[in-house]
Amino acid sequence: MYLTLKSFQSFRWLAAAAAGLCVVHGQALAQERIYRCPGKPVEYINNAELAKSRGCTLMEGGNITIVQGTAPQGNTATRPAGGPRPASSTPSTRSSGERIDSADQRARDSDARAILEAELRKAEERLAQAQKDYANGEPEKQGIESRNHQRYLDRVAELKAALARAESDVAGIRRELGRFNGGANPAGTAAK
Repeated sequence: MYLTLKSFQSFRWLAAAAAGLCVVHGQALAQERIYRCPGKPVEYINNAELAKSRGCTLMEGGNITIVQGTAPQGNTATRPAGGPRPASSTPSTRSSGERIDSADQRARDSDARAILEAELRKAEERLAQAQKDYANGEPEKQGIESRNHQRYLDRVAELKAALARAESDVAGIRRELGRFNGGANPAGTAAK
């Protein structure tokens, strides 16, 4: 018996199809039956004997993916939904009803104030640079902008938006600092 090219290609196709079927069949066998057990929390198991003894029901309808979640920390029942979380990094060491020591709170406030003041300095530097770049709405034309006026107008609009964002950032940080200083402006900054 001689193998022709056509019969050889058919044989290769048949061998590939058979190998594919073996892989699919192996994957189908790898899928075990999953059972859903009632209770709190709901549990999913793949042991038929254990499922029968617990009164579990067979899950049907396709593949099931279960992602293990994390348990919430602390007592969430004492804290109202959306309320502030305890400020401590270890909430289990202090009950949610306890108050923070005033010295600790002052230290936290002073750290927060120092961070905000540093952010304010950075934001004011960005604002000064944005004002310099914007040049009262008439920045110098760059490269091709002398021939393409629309490109110049687009850049001016971007600079104006960047200036507005920088002003908004400075105003927001000043408001936040005003909360620490009892409503007064922070030292070294003038109100706009």
